[in-house]
Amino acid sequence: MNLNLTNKNALVCGSSQGLGLASAVEIALLGANVTLMARDEEKLKVALTKLDTSKGQTHDYIVADFSNAHNVQTAINSYLENGKTIHILINNTGGPAGGKAIDAKVDSFVEAFNNHLVCNHILTQAVVKGMKEAGFGRIINVISTSVKQPIAGLGVSNTIRAAVANWSKTLSVELGGFGITVNNVLPGFTQTVRADYVIDKKSKDSGKSPEQVMQELVSEIPVGRIGQPEEFGAAVAFLCSPAAAYINGINLPVDGGRTGCL
Repeated sequence: MNLNLTNKNALVCGSSQGLGLASAVEIALLGANVTLMARDEEKLKVALTKLDTSKGQTHDYIVADFSNAHNVQTAINSYLENGKTIHILINNTGGPAGGKAIDAKVDSFVEAFNNHLVCNHILTQAVVKGMKEAGFGRIINVISTSVKQPIAGLGVSNTIRAAVANWSKTLSVELGGFGITVNNVLPGFTQTVRADYVIDKKSKDSGKSPEQVMQELVSEIPVGRIGQPEEFGAAVAFLCSPAAAYINGINLPVDGGRTGCL
């Protein structure tokens, strides 16, 4: 099985921590040069030290804030001015705040749409020319299992994640003939800062202790435990590899079997 990403350049968004960093670590282990992207430069510097360099890789980072689409556009344009080709793009950023869809302000939908779909599109347009010229491209969007089964209490997220999923599927058809695959990876309940936020909110809303909330959430997962970030990162890294060249336009849940549909 060819998992070798030597001489490939990967841009991993939201990679100062959590699922983004876990994905970056696994991609680097396959030999890729990794560029981290997030808004906190100090965290990026720390994250950079966690990437493997045993195959002679060189890694760097871009500071950009996904709450400002213009900032993302300026940052990626500046980075690519020297003609560098990005072969792998991992679109990932923090999810919207929780709450019922009916209670959400209109601005919350607009903000989430810009943070997720618009910024994803900006980055994809910026790197796709190089992918076409190289005859190799991997675009992976970190979304949510809510694109298959909406999650109660995450109204804005459910809505925007579905939009990203359909944007991604459309791109997979348009770009597949250039050797570029476009896929979505859907994290389930994984040990991250986001999971801590969900547990805390459910605890406050229900009056149950965080331990009780955790137990209830784990009881819904067939494998009987919470996922680890590196398990999610491994799935992302595989889809980046040459071995995954014929996998295109899919939604891949990494959730221990929790999602109740195919």
